[in-house]
Amino acid sequence: MIERLWNRTSIQGKLMLAFFIPIAIILVMNVYMYMNVNSMIARIDEVYDNNVRLNDLAENLTILHNSMKEYLENKGTSALNAYYKADQDYRNSVNDIGNSYNGTMAVMQKNILNQSDKYLKVVDETVQAKRGRNVEKYRSNFEEAQVMYADLQNCIYFLNNEQFKVNTDNYYILLSSLRYMEIISIVILIIIGMVNIVALFLLTRSMTRPLTELSKAADKVAGGDFNVTIVNPEGEDEIGRVSRAFAGMVDSMQRYIEEIRESMLRESRMKESELLMQNKMREAELRTLQAQINPHFLFNTLNAGAQLAMMEDADRTTEFIQNMADFFRYNIKSMDKDVSLSEELELVDKYIYILNVRFDGEIHYHKDIDERLNEVRVPGMILQPIVENAVNYGIRDIDREGHIYLKTYRAGDLVFISISDNGIGMSEEKIDKILSGEGVTADPAKNDSNGIGLGNVIERIRIFTGRDNVMDIISEGKDKGTEFIIKVPMHV
Repeated sequence: MIERLWNRTSIQGKLMLAFFIPIAIILVMNVYMYMNVNSMIARIDEVYDNNVRLNDLAENLTILHNSMKEYLENKGTSALNAYYKADQDYRNSVNDIGNSYNGTMAVMQKNILNQSDKYLKVVDETVQAKRGRNVEKYRSNFEEAQVMYADLQNCIYFLNNEQFKVNTDNYYILLSSLRYMEIISIVILIIIGMVNIVALFLLTRSMTRPLTELSKAADKVAGGDFNVTIVNPEGEDEIGRVSRAFAGMVDSMQRYIEEIRESMLRESRMKESELLMQNKMREAELRTLQAQINPHFLFNTLNAGAQLAMMEDADRTTEFIQNMADFFRYNIKSMDKDVSLSEELELVDKYIYILNVRFDGEIHYHKDIDERLNEVRVPGMILQPIVENAVNYGIRDIDREGHIYLKTYRAGDLVFISISDNGIGMSEEKIDKILSGEGVTADPAKNDSNGIGLGNVIERIRIFTGRDNVMDIISEGKDKGTEFIIKVPMHV
């Protein structure tokens, strides 16, 4: 399909594609690099976030301790309110430091949390003892709080210092990664530019070379030499059509000029020879101008496309083109002979792969294969048309996920191949028509059809096995799916 579209694309369309595709690729790359750079910058901004939280924790601890001392000294309502606010702020800071530490720092962080709980409890008991006028208790608690405050500040300081060292290392790593991304972006842009230059060179050469050959041939014809050979260029663009039309015109002129010569010899003794010759010449000129040549040239670009995709590191495109080539090669060589069941299963795999590339993975394919049956001989091209029918007429237009199930198993001397779907189902009337040879025939006009109908498949299996009962079709009704069961002897 891609080959046909490219061959039918006009020169203007090809030039526009050659111009816009690189621009689009460059734009996508720039957007991608911009997003990565922004992401790295954001990560750099977040590097020292833990240090900021630890600084806030130390600051709130100091405020809490000072507000406690302020209340103990003044015992006023405003001092008490300030203490309660500082207490809540410190608790929030403790919750904010999180659990993002590892190793020794995790132990230090856990120690800070435990000491903070004890410190808050001692401070609260100190304030309550002060409010209850229990002088001895609040003094002893205050002294204990002083010691715990100093220990907490030291722990926070050491954790903050260790975290700062780790963050500094991470900062330099991110900074070097950012520089590396800049270098990579420049290299990618240079590669895209070089590939674009090569593509433009190949495109222009594919247009100028046939034009040069056509110009040389036209000069020979203008000089009276009609024995020229024109190599038809690949494709059906303007150059291809002009070249084929010119070749057809030269061929027509050669034929009709020869006819004129023979006519002149036959009527050389007639008085009207000159008039007849002129009439023949006019007729030849008219017929030459009216001559048309139908395009019959098919340009096979699959191998060239695969090589180009491989050169451009387009692995998915290479795989897709190679699967397409294998699929068509199998179609050509396997129609009139028997093959192994494993070859037929491999063809179905390639067909499902091609469909999923086209429909963005919408075909869900499941297999349950008995490997012991892989060498059983079957007619070529019998499974893929059934899978194609299940996709086109079973699951293509349903509003839920489409599933195709393929299973092989043996019962007695028969090998069973089951192909089922969860699609729209099939009526008994249609099933009877298919089994009687009046069934659905794949439409060759469809781009994804190989033109082999179910009736053709059934008839070839019957001829191959010498049996009439070679297929069962089961459907429980609308939206219940359909199952095709092929039955072939173990040994034919």
